Order: sequence, then structure tokens, then C-alpha cells
Amino acid sequence: MTQAPQTTFKRVMLKISGEALMGDQGYGLHPPTVERIASEVKSVQEMGVEICMVIGGGNIFRGLAGSAQGMERTTADYMGMLATVMNALAMQSALEEQGVYTRVISAIRMDEVAEPYIRRRAVRHLEKKRVCIFAAGTGNPYFTTDTAATLRANEMACEAIFKGTKVDGIYDKDPAKHTDAVRYDRVSYDDVLIKNLKVMDASAIALARDNKLPIIVFSLDEPGGFRGILAGQGTYTEVHP
Repeated sequence: MTQAPQTTFKRVMLKISGEALMGDQGYGLHPPTVERIASEVKSVQEMGVEICMVIGGGNIFRGLAGSAQGMERTTADYMGMLATVMNALAMQSALEEQGVYTRVISAIRMDEVAEPYIRRRAVRHLEKKRVCIFAAGTGNPYFTTDTAATLRANEMACEAIFKGTKVDGIYDKDPAKHTDAVRYDRVSYDDVLIKNLKVMDASAIALARDNKLPIIVFSLDEPGGFRGILAGQGTYTEVHP
């Protein structure tokens, strides 16, 4: 049996968008993609890393989009939170199919499908090597899942946030539209805010900055990327103090 590579991280937050679960579809869930991400999470857990997850809901419903079309913002945001619960349950199912014990922990009470958020209980799950998927954002409208991920990462004493995206880091402009886009290896929280780099929303960046929580942006489409970065390999951008 080969020995798992060593990592300096003991507990991390993995933040992914709901769109990451769509695969090549334009909407909803693509089960093979969910299974692939679950296998990535399992491979990292086998390195001895405790894992928290927050998944967005944009593949099903995005509160801001609903609000832009005339829906009352608070109602639209609550609908978005419910979409994140659906994604969390899908990821839980995929992880448990692969033998990974998982808990979905919701900021909105729905006791039949998820545990309510109790910080000490969630920490205990992590100590027992269960993957904790935090659903329903912060439980409040006007806050994104980026902010929820940063909040939970701080509460759970995570050592870093891993933000899985479609690209292998942070660029000065959209690399899909500009061939001359330049990737940063490291960038400060203040530069992200000043240059309006589209990593996370401003409140999430400010919360990470205030607590000196590093954010590592990498490509979720790169097979083995999450595990590779934890083992000190791969391409990514680190947001740092």
C-alpha cells in the first residue's frame, strides 16, 4: 500500500460553486461530475485532512438573478439557500457511495434532511473524520455562499479556504475572453478588493483578511488538482495578508 503524500494542512474548507456540479449541462446536477468531485474529496481525506465544504446553488437558483427579474430579494435569497441544500444532499450521497462518512449541516432548520448548525457538534464530526457540508449559507438573506464559507471556515478553525473554480487561479482579467490575461501566483486581500478581482465577494474577502485566513484558488476541472495542491504541487493562486 502506497503512503499518502504529506500535507501541512490539517483542516480545510472547500468552497465550490453550484455551477461546478452541472458538468457540461446548462442547469441542474450532472451525477458523473458530482461523483468525480466526491472522489477528489475522498482522496484528500485519505491524506488525513479534515474537510468542510460549502456548495453554492447557482446551478438551480440564484437569488440575485431572481431579484433582478423583479422577485423580492429576501424571498429570492431564501430560495437560493434551499438550492444549496439540494446540492449538499447530492454531494453527501456521492461521498457516502464511496464510503466517506458525511454530515449535511443546515443554517435553516429542516430536521428531516439535515442537522441544524451547532458549532461544537460540527467540530466533533470533523474530529471523527466526517466530511461536514454546510448548507443554506449563513441562514440570512443578502449574504453569499462565499461569505458563508469564510464564516464557517473561521468557526471551524480551518487553516485555509480552497476555492475550486473553472480556471487555475486568479487572473488580472477573464482568461476566457483575453488571451493576454496574466495569472497571479500570490495576491494580497487588499489588492483583490482594490483591483476588484472576481474571486469572492468583498465581505468574504474582508472577513478572511481580518482573520488572516489564506484563500487558495485552483481549477476544480483539473483531475487530482485538490489533492495535488495539498501535497505541494499544481498551479494555483494564494490570497494572503
